[in-house]
Amino acid sequence: MRVMGLDLGTKTVGVAISDALQLTAQGIEIIRRKDENKLRQTLARIESLIVEYEVSEIVLGLPKHMNNDLGDRAQFSLEFKEKLERRTGLPVALWDERLTTVSADKLMIEAGIRREDRKEYVDKIAATIILQGYLDYKGAHKE
Repeated sequence: MRVMGLDLGTKTVGVAISDALQLTAQGIEIIRRKDENKLRQTLARIESLIVEYEVSEIVLGLPKHMNNDLGDRAQFSLEFKEKLERRTGLPVALWDERLTTVSADKLMIEAGIRREDRKEYVDKIAATIILQGYLDYKGAHKE
């Protein structure tokens, strides 16, 4: 079974999926929505990806402030977590996503992706970074 990583933004959700051994993360898609609060289609797309990739667990980025406080974006993520759990029946782990967008930007700069093209990829790469961090942590803390 695979793990799905999600980077929840105001108008997009970056999606990454692990390999079957849960060792590596690959970005697969950016789900776009017209309105921040319209989540029905987003949840439906996530559900179809769960079935397609045989996902058994979800990890969702939690955007904390640098001082570890939870702001409005983090509260939105916590509410989204509850909706995901209710709708999919799968466990949803939260993962500190501080600086993942910065890391994604740095990776794209190193890869030579032009500034105007980076916006197209940043959420998918951020989801991949979130998921890879989670997979690495799980691998290092196996019982």
